[in-house]
Formats: sequence, C-alpha cells, structure tokens
Amino acid sequence: MLPVLGLAVGIALGLFFDPTVPLWLQPYLPIAVVAALDAVFGGARARLDGIFDAKVFVVSFVSNVVVAALIVFLGDQLGVGAQLSTAVVVVLGIRIFGNAAAIRRHLFRA
Repeated sequence: MLPVLGLAVGIALGLFFDPTVPLWLQPYLPIAVVAALDAVFGGARARLDGIFDAKVFVVSFVSNVVVAALIVFLGDQLGVGAQLSTAVVVVLGIRIFGNAAAIRRHLFRA
C-alpha cells in the first residue's frame, strides 16, 4: 500500500509544481525512464519470486539509469546518439517484456 501511496503523492506533486526538464537533459530523460522501468519490473518479479532485496533494487535502479544515460551520452559524443538510444530502448524493452511475462505467469499460473 505504501508504494501506491508514494506514487499518488509523486503524481500529485508533479501536477502541482509542473516541473520543466532542462533542454540539455531532454534527450536522456526517455532513456532514463525506460531504464528505471526495467528496474521496477525486475523488482516486482523478484518480489513475486520471493528473492527481493531492497539494496539490490536500489543499486539496480540507479546503475540502470546511469549506465543507460552514459551510453546515450557516449553515442551523442560519437555522433550516433539516435542509434545507441534505439539500441538501449530495444535491450531494456526486451528485459521489461521478459519480466512482465514472468510476472504474468506467476500471477495467473499460466
């Protein structure tokens, strides 16, 4: 219940304050969100499998976001930012769908 309450408070604060993303950060935000979603789905899967560890989740969350942003930054510096962004989204998307499938199998026993 606490995570749902935290999510609701975060959404309410975001709507109330209406934050803006700096222009230099805008190319990295979608990649960071996808990387964060990968960690969240992995944490949900670990919780359902009974092997969730909060420290591992936090480290995974932060490292996924930082590594994904660094890969995109490196791609921008090399002039291939769009291609590396696509590669990061594809790889993380595959992981997200794999975790979602495992969660579905666990919840529906299918």
